[in-house]
Formats: sequence, C-alpha cells, structure tokens
Amino acid sequence: MSDGYPEAWPYPRPDSPPLLSPEQAEHTLDVWLVPKFSMLTLFCMLEPLRVANRFGRDLFAWRLRSVDGEGVVASNGVRIEVDGQLATVPDDASLMVVSSYEAEAAVTAQDRAVLRRVAAHGGWLGGLDTAPFILARAGVLEGHRVALHWESVPAFRREFPRLRVSRERFEADPTRQTGAGGTTGIDMMLDRIARDYGPALANAVGRQLVHHRHDEPSGDDRQAHLAGLPRSVVKSLAAMEANLAQALPIPEICRLAGQSQRQLTRLFLAHFGETPKQCYLGMRLDRAQRLLAGSHCRVTEAAMATGFQHPAHFSRAYRARFAESPRETAARGPG
Repeated sequence: MSDGYPEAWPYPRPDSPPLLSPEQAEHTLDVWLVPKFSMLTLFCMLEPLRVANRFGRDLFAWRLRSVDGEGVVASNGVRIEVDGQLATVPDDASLMVVSSYEAEAAVTAQDRAVLRRVAAHGGWLGGLDTAPFILARAGVLEGHRVALHWESVPAFRREFPRLRVSRERFEADPTRQTGAGGTTGIDMMLDRIARDYGPALANAVGRQLVHHRHDEPSGDDRQAHLAGLPRSVVKSLAAMEANLAQALPIPEICRLAGQSQRQLTRLFLAHFGETPKQCYLGMRLDRAQRLLAGSHCRVTEAAMATGFQHPAHFSRAYRARFAESPRETAARGPG
C-alpha cells in the first residue's frame, strides 16, 4: 500500500469482463423490477457481482424481469429494459424482488403465485426496500427473519405480526434474503460472495467499490486474522476463493500472488499449518459441504461446482475432512 491507496489485486481476467449469460456463469440472479423501483438499490445490488467476475471465472450473471417483459420505469423516471417476463423464471431460480414506492400497486395474484412456485421448488428468494411486503403477502417468509426499510417497519409489523422483523440492515439464510434497500444492496451481495467464495474475495470486491463491509460478523476469527496476513497470502486466498469451481494450479496461484511457490508454502505453513494445496482443497470441500447442507444440490453437482472431476476422489477427500460421505450430508438437506 502506498499514498493511502490499496495494493493491486490479481485479476485472472481483464478489468472489464464481458457480461455473462446464464449458461456461462456459476450463479444466475433473476431480478424482478416492480414499477417505481429504486435505481440506487438495483445498481448497488448488481455492481458487486460484476466486480466479482474480475477475480474469478464466470461467477455471476443476472437477468432483469418485469411482469409483461416490457421496460420498467424507476422512481427517478429512468426506464430500464428487461430480459424477459416474470412468469418465465425457472422453478429453482434465485429471484430478487426490487421495489420502492407503491410496491403492491401493480402486483397481481398471478405474480405472487410465481413466488410461491419458486419457494415450493427450493429456489432462493430475496426482497429489497419495500419488497418484503410482496414476499410476505405471497406467504413465503414464514420462519425467516425479515429486514426492510426502516420507514416501512411499523406498517409491516401491523400487517404481519407473526413474522419476525429484524433491526439489522439485511437478513440472510440459505433460501431467503431481505434488506433495507439503497446501499444495503452492496453489503447483501458482499455477504453472499463471502458465503459462497470466502471473505478474501468479498473484501477484494469491497475495495474495488471503495466500500467498507459494515456487516462483517464480529466473531469471525478468520476475518480478523486476514488483516494481519502477508499481502501475498491474502492475494493467494482471494485467487483461490474466486476459482473454486475450476481449480487453478498452485504455480498459477503463486504467479497471481507475486510469490515463489517455496516462499508461499513457507508462509502458509507458518500461518495455517498447511500447504497452499491443502488449504485450497479445504476451501473447495468446505464450499461443497455448504452446497450439500444448505440446498437441494446433488452430490455430483456439488463435486462439479467445486472443481472435482472424479466422484471417487471427491468422496474420499470429503470423508477425510468431515468424517461422513457427501451423500450423508445431502440426505439431511437444508435445515
């Protein structure tokens, strides 16, 4: 670091990666834009995903949706074109609802049925700003803590007294995510990146956005430890976490970190008690466990999503780390 500016971070792709199609990306987020939605909320939600693609290989894509497939006018009067109709979202979609003023004015029973369909098939649902009203009226927030814009909390409590309203800026669990809107969208997406790929990548994205993560868990020992690690170690962790699905060779990790393999191995052994190869394998297996325990992901899908080409190798490594087979984890399913 010099003159107050952060160090350079490794970019496995150009600074401006191409926009990805759902077929190219590991994750696709469908975004339902409700008329008079907040433009700030939309941009704050999408930009962390775009920047994350600079560090990894085809991590995130998104599709904008409206009820009729036509463009939607935001609260600032700007019209945004969309990619398709709400009714065509896949059953297992990750669907985020973005609204603001008059959230329910244009929402019909058929629209709420789409939300229930996604929920019934184990999809992921989210809502920002006033969108939790739409989700709650669809009956898909029972059993989940709800965060929304502070101005809307009194009315929400009156209409949905049985739902648990949070004082936090956002709430997230394996199948639901709600938040206050505005710049909270940045923290929500950084939290999702950290859950899927680890805190080093989330912090790298935050630095690029000149944004400090306000919602870092205070009890996260690893997060606190990152601040005291050598720069080359933090760089290598960011590169590893950005490339869990297509594991990079350790020499390539060393190149991105600007460190010789011998020296990086010495540093990893000193700080983690394991080699870079062992640490990288552990990251991939930890992500596989999150996929199997927190979703309806099949064992073969979890193996492919974490860069394992041979199921037998995946199963042996998984059992050695977690003392159970991947199928045993998957059988328990989302809690």
